[in-house]
Amino acid sequence: MRIVIAPQALKGSLTAPEAARAIARGLQMVLPTAELDLVPIADGGEGTVEALVSATGGQLLRQEVTGPLGEPVEATFGLLGDGQTAVIEMAACAGLPLVPPERRDPRLTTTYGVGELIRAALDHGCRHLIIGIGGSATNDGGAGMAQALGAHLLDAEGQELPFGGAALAHLARIVLDELDPRLRESRIEVACDVTNPLCGPQGASAVYGPQKGATPAMIAQLDAALEHYAEIIQRDLGRAVRDIPGAGAAGGLGAGLLAFLEATLRSGADLVLEAVGLPERLRGASLLITAEGQIDRQTAYGKSVGAVASLAQRCGIPVLALAGSLGEEYQVVYSLGVKAVMTLLPAPLSLQEAMTQAASLLADASERAARLLLLGQQLSPS
Repeated sequence: MRIVIAPQALKGSLTAPEAARAIARGLQMVLPTAELDLVPIADGGEGTVEALVSATGGQLLRQEVTGPLGEPVEATFGLLGDGQTAVIEMAACAGLPLVPPERRDPRLTTTYGVGELIRAALDHGCRHLIIGIGGSATNDGGAGMAQALGAHLLDAEGQELPFGGAALAHLARIVLDELDPRLRESRIEVACDVTNPLCGPQGASAVYGPQKGATPAMIAQLDAALEHYAEIIQRDLGRAVRDIPGAGAAGGLGAGLLAFLEATLRSGADLVLEAVGLPERLRGASLLITAEGQIDRQTAYGKSVGAVASLAQRCGIPVLALAGSLGEEYQVVYSLGVKAVMTLLPAPLSLQEAMTQAASLLADASERAARLLLLGQQLSPS
């Protein structure tokens, strides 16, 4: 029997690789001869680097880069097992947790460190880059990222713009003569699961600005600056990014990646499943086991477990889903190909207790699932 184990992280408790190992321990108690293929997954957000590195036998690399406040930070990115693909989480160098609440001001924060991580990946010989762009502290439209890669964003006096989204109001000209030439040889894919445009009432500033410290007055200022930025991009680069779904992701970093790097925006879950080679790894499998912290109606909409189940269904492989808890309308996953759902809790526990014991609870649930699997094999079809 061959079983593919493809969980995502149980946030606050286990990383995706830790969850995969816990499931494997439980299965081995009952099915010691089963062939187990551990494929940790993610949806392009937090944990994507670790999941992809673990699933492909890659390595984590550390790099000192510029943080969102312009101060040095240590960031991690991944080199996948093929030696040619890098995976970057923009939050590692420009994420909201890197900015103390009292210093949050999206008029000033920068994505410069994202460009430095991209350059580091290019230095390691990578020409395929996967970039997750959730959880940002920034609202600069990816301007800092572009500057780190050699783009010049100049004001009316020909001076380089300073960091931050507010400075974009003074952008007069974009010059790409010194943009890193290696980018032309590269394929850049962006894990992006939001559809916000760059500007307007559903844009980067209005929707995500408040959580980054923006007041209503700041939101109006930043939105106008991004509007102007989009106009200059269209005039100087010939790329209309203002209204593209996803352009407003990560404070407009989506737009910057489209405009300067000619990146492709894709579903995070689908991008990760392709990167770890899950379609190929499902060949010849008898069962796929996945897991997440809570299964509910949102699981069907772009989350990893829903994407995994849909893929397995197309391959004719049954799916068992393990969950810390079941939320409203969790039954929607049955239509995606999940054949059974099992929760981790064998008895009432507080949330803190459950999170502390997550690894043992997941292993125990996997063991119980394996015993039910053996029972089902012994039952008569009638």
